[in-house]
Amino acid sequence: MPNVKLLPRLLYPLYEQRLLKEVAGLPQPKHIAVIVDGNRRWARAAGFADVSHGHRIGAKKVAELVSWCKDTDVEVITVYLLSTENLSRSSEEIELLFEIISGVVSELANGDTDCRVRLVGHLHLLPGDIAESMQREAAKTCDNDGITVNVAVGYGGRQEIVDAARDVIREATARGVELAKLADAITVESISTHLYTSGQPDPDLVIRTSGEQRLSGFLLWQAAYSEIWFTDTFWPAFRRIDLLRALRDYSKRSRRFGK
Repeated sequence: MPNVKLLPRLLYPLYEQRLLKEVAGLPQPKHIAVIVDGNRRWARAAGFADVSHGHRIGAKKVAELVSWCKDTDVEVITVYLLSTENLSRSSEEIELLFEIISGVVSELANGDTDCRVRLVGHLHLLPGDIAESMQREAAKTCDNDGITVNVAVGYGGRQEIVDAARDVIREATARGVELAKLADAITVESISTHLYTSGQPDPDLVIRTSGEQRLSGFLLWQAAYSEIWFTDTFWPAFRRIDLLRALRDYSKRSRRFGK
């Protein structure tokens, strides 16, 4: 009789192959957005006194996610790593997060995923040396041919919409649009072209880990008609089969885009 503890390891590859066959040929998302939540709770549940271990393990998952998507139809991934609200945490934890997120960008830029890294959010909220380092690393990937990876850092969905509206107004003013007609410059199309993700398709699928069921200000404009998939799995424990389950669930949904 096989060791009970070995059964998951023996069955996992078989289940993964089954899921791959199930999603093959089915409608798949072109853009997935992921709220990577549960790092600290995973660390505590695993018995670690230092929750930074959860952040570090979670950081490694980002490159893994990109590699898992190579065999799918996914062309764009947006990962929510640091919100503007997160910046209110203790200075010690925030400094650690800056270091870890900088490491994520560096790993994506110098790994074998061939992805294109795009930084979205308010980098000026980060220490200058950290922001400059991430921008340098991201610039290395501009000619890559792989999946586009948006790293959302210092990001807030409401602020993004405010920034887009301000940009529309500034452009209209620069063109000499009269104040009385300025409101006409604000349209769905003009806002969309000034979002941080301008030029990219809106996310088809939003994934949130850790059991929380809310967007937390993530891609509020872009996710208006996205399908949302929640899982109780903490982000550091997220596996390829979890991604494949999300893709399988997505393929079974009928998207109506508000109609």
